[in-house]
Amino acid sequence: MSDNNNQQQGQINIELDEATAQGIYSNLAIINHSASEFVVDYVCIMPGTPKAKVKSRIILTPQHAKRLLKALGENIHRFEQAHGEIKEFEQAPLPLNFGPTGQA
Repeated sequence: MSDNNNQQQGQINIELDEATAQGIYSNLAIINHSASEFVVDYVCIMPGTPKAKVKSRIILTPQHAKRLLKALGENIHRFEQAHGEIKEFEQAPLPLNFGPTGQA
């Protein structure tokens, strides 16, 4: 194998187009799961607005969900080491009934 092939092994070339790079703001995540997948719906809900739409849905295998949890925990730890503890503020309950789901 050439040196170029050795350098490329284990690397993934990921493209990020301009529209995706802009991101989507979310202040509510609704999480559901089945035996084979986790579904995370990202919502932007604004005060005084009676309706909110799902802005993005991510579907993960249980293994990927667990890796995401670990990676997010590690990133939060590094963020707090650099910037101090992230404070959690008590939020008023949402006037929405999503049923038996988790939210973050």
